Amino acid sequence: APVAGAPMPAAPAGEEGQDAYGPVIYEPMNAIRRKTAEHLAHAWSSIPHVTHFDKADITELEEVRKRYAKKMEAAGGRLTLICFVLKVLVEAFRRFPKFNATVDLEHQRLVLKRYCHIGVAVDTPAGLVVPVLRDVDKKSILELAVALPALAEKARARKLALEDMQGGGFTVTNLGGLGGTGFTPIINAPEVAILGMSRSAMEPVYRDNAFLPRLMLPLSLSYDHRVIDGADAARFLRFVAEALENPWAMWMEKGNMP
Repeated sequence: APVAGAPMPAAPAGEEGQDAYGPVIYEPMNAIRRKTAEHLAHAWSSIPHVTHFDKADITELEEVRKRYAKKMEAAGGRLTLICFVLKVLVEAFRRFPKFNATVDLEHQRLVLKRYCHIGVAVDTPAGLVVPVLRDVDKKSILELAVALPALAEKARARKLALEDMQGGGFTVTNLGGLGGTGFTPIINAPEVAILGMSRSAMEPVYRDNAFLPRLMLPLSLSYDHRVIDGADAARFLRFVAEALENPWAMWMEKGNMP
């Protein structure tokens, strides 16, 4: 994903022209942009979206990430926050299986996935693509730290095959590198939910009779209200937030450290 402070995109290439108010440039939409526009317009118009917001205190998690980042780099990986989010989602799906699912309108049913394939939105020069990271539940943190950058690079190099973008049951989109305090991501139909991550920031949090500086991560969960109720969405996102605040406890309880 692009980082904050990245240079502005170059001026669009297109045909110069004139409208009723002044000079313009007519920029044709490329194939990826046309397909994205069609897919998102259909999703937005056909799915009753609701977005639930929450925050996770990732102060301790960020210390862990920094502690192991160099070891991951030496092993050929890049330890980012989304690696931990993906591992937490695996456990969240076990407890809330409706979120790892797709809608089958033809047969009027919800298809609950017993596998864990998660789409990760990637910003490329050609437009937004969502390659799918397969078998997240079977991958360690190190394996995710290696697989994610490789998948993103494959997307930016326009080397994704059609099957690389199929089979997902949930999507994560991360705008934290660019800024912002929250957004309302559009569901990647036929999936039923998508998780958005915004930029983490230090905030004063009242705890033990004092305000303490804590690193807070804004989270945005858009969900399909036809099949997911608001209370379930709130429970799901609160579980994700609390697991990010203390993920090691969850994994130790399962006896399965990543």
